[in-house]
Amino acid sequence: MLYSRESLAKKYPSPKPDGFLFLHSLGECGDKWAVFHNAESGMGVSEQRLSVFPAFFKVADAVAVVFGNGPEAFAKTRLLRNTQARIVAYAEAPDADYAAYLVENNVETVARSFAPSQVEDAVLVFAATGDAELDRSIVQAARGRRIPANAVDQPDFCDFYTPALVNRAPIAVAIGTEGAGPVLAQMIRADIDRLLPRTLGNLAQLANSYRSAVDRLLPRGLARRMFWRSFFKGQVADAVASGDISDARRRATRLLKDAVNEKAEGRIFLVGAGPGAEDLLTLRAHRLLMECDVIVHDALVPQAVIDMGRRDATRIPVGKRKGCHSKSQDEINELLVELGREGKRVVRLKSGDPLVFGRAGEEMAALREAGVAYEVVPGITSALAAAADFELPLTLRGVASSLVFTTGHDLHGETLPDWARLALSGATVAVYMGRSNAASVASRLMASGLSEDTTVAVVENAGRSDSRLMHGTLAELPALEARDELKGPVMVIIGDAVAGGNFTRSEPLRGTIASLAAFERT
Repeated sequence: MLYSRESLAKKYPSPKPDGFLFLHSLGECGDKWAVFHNAESGMGVSEQRLSVFPAFFKVADAVAVVFGNGPEAFAKTRLLRNTQARIVAYAEAPDADYAAYLVENNVETVARSFAPSQVEDAVLVFAATGDAELDRSIVQAARGRRIPANAVDQPDFCDFYTPALVNRAPIAVAIGTEGAGPVLAQMIRADIDRLLPRTLGNLAQLANSYRSAVDRLLPRGLARRMFWRSFFKGQVADAVASGDISDARRRATRLLKDAVNEKAEGRIFLVGAGPGAEDLLTLRAHRLLMECDVIVHDALVPQAVIDMGRRDATRIPVGKRKGCHSKSQDEINELLVELGREGKRVVRLKSGDPLVFGRAGEEMAALREAGVAYEVVPGITSALAAAADFELPLTLRGVASSLVFTTGHDLHGETLPDWARLALSGATVAVYMGRSNAASVASRLMASGLSEDTTVAVVENAGRSDSRLMHGTLAELPALEARDELKGPVMVIIGDAVAGGNFTRSEPLRGTIASLAAFERT
């Protein structure tokens, strides 16, 4: 629901001149309404920030007034019946269905025409008479008394919007669209209603009965979080779902005793964040981010992925990026060991996959030596994301049966590295961080016999919304080093299989053999 400046001047800090609050009907025992505050007007959709702020507003035993005789007034009254508000319906001649509902549910009904004094004791006012002029008068009377009001189908006379509600008291989910799409809100409500078990409220009530004991017996932080996660996802929840509350209580008591006697053990999770898109993160990685105490992250991990972690988890940037290291690898190893020994659950968040050029091997060795428990959670590595972005085959029957991941930094000396020899035999080669050594890779491969016409694809920001594709031949690859506009991670993929890719969204590298000669002379 949206509160105007006038209606909230007493109860809440005053918003900006054209600000508002959004109230959604939800909360413990159905007696609260979620409040959202418009912090900035004119905020663009592309910024993906809410113009409203959620909170909860208590209405238990407070008066909520509904004016009207027809289906709109009926709908508002039904919505209010989900809460413990005291409803007063001003209905001179309610429709038959509405009249029957009012009697059946013992709703206080007043058969009088509107008078401004009728809103004086209310905390919420709904104007749903079907008479636009009368509804505006009702809202103005409420606003004059600093009471939030809602006139059906008149946004300018709405201090709040009503949500589509899923009620599992004391759990509630309210869906609001700020009036933009009521039908969409109802569709979302139906989807959520199917997902949430009918026994969810019973589980929440049982949890509430254990809350004081948990607060008294378990320290704040990891121990409590792990207890509640087990409570809501384990045998206790299963017993509630089956309808056996006594068994659920026995299991909850046993779970609490076990938690009290358990010593917190630190654990480090080496987690692959994938190429950067939030929806390419694995479900397991997402769950660990929501459970951890600390997130230790590299510079290449986007902020949007880091923000998927628990709100109160400590964030520690270690900033490893080519040419800019905020911490040495030894310092990172020491940090992880220290956090593990403190009993913390730590997500060590790495771009791509932690075991592919992520130096996870060094971190695992340090943790093993220190006796700190750890796990590895895979992520989508950049080469695979780049191939998926632009439909680049990495293997192809009869063309390429091998795939090589390399940084290309081992081309010095007379002996050709294994990956380069594989390239000569038809393997597809994915060169990570490939821009800075593009010329040396092309030079050495061509000098060793790989055709200068071999297809090359170059992808910047693989797996992200701003990914970019360039293509050309091995002879043109050295021109990549001159593309100073490329600021994101660059993946170079070389091989005949890549020729089968989709280059409709690509741009040419535009390099030449002459470009290669120029690079070799410098």
